[in-house]
Amino acid sequence: MTSQATETEMLRAEIAAAAARMIAEDGADYGTAKRRAARQILGDVRVRGDILPDNAQIEDEVRVYNDLFFSDTQPARLLHLRKLALQLMEELADFSPYLTGAVLNGTAGDQSDIHLQLFVENAKDVAVFLMNRNIQFEVSESPHFHKRGEPVETLSFLRGNDGVHLALYDYNDRRAARKPADPERPERANTEAVRALVEKAAP
Repeated sequence: MTSQATETEMLRAEIAAAAARMIAEDGADYGTAKRRAARQILGDVRVRGDILPDNAQIEDEVRVYNDLFFSDTQPARLLHLRKLALQLMEELADFSPYLTGAVLNGTAGDQSDIHLQLFVENAKDVAVFLMNRNIQFEVSESPHFHKRGEPVETLSFLRGNDGVHLALYDYNDRRAARKPADPERPERANTEAVRALVEKAAP
């Protein structure tokens, strides 16, 4: 292994660790945390792509950070969010809900929100569903999980003190959603899978 490769790996690990701290402490998203960490460590210079860690490496560092600093509170927080996510998915059953993000992969902490992907024939039906239940929501956009440059409408609201984000996908996108890029790290889970996670962790 060359010294340049070793230096690159060390920088990548340092950026991943700094990004993980921002995610665990501040609730930053992976993209923002990665950019802020790189700027913090390298300054305002153009960063080579091979220096930036991928999300899997950052996720591993978040797990390490949680184990070191939040081992007494994080598991209970995670279970609370998964139970709430399951409740929401049951309420939204007509819209083919899938859980994604930190609540699914197990790294969720105090600053984490619940992220659900819904697959619908008409996005307005979800807005009507929320309005009929007097749920006030904000509308924004999220990146599409496999179509670059095609953001999807996202409805966000509070359930109690917890943030919830519903990304609204076309019903036909479910086919792509069912093909995990990495079976060891599923990007989304249906209601049955989330229920299994809750039952496994519940005392």
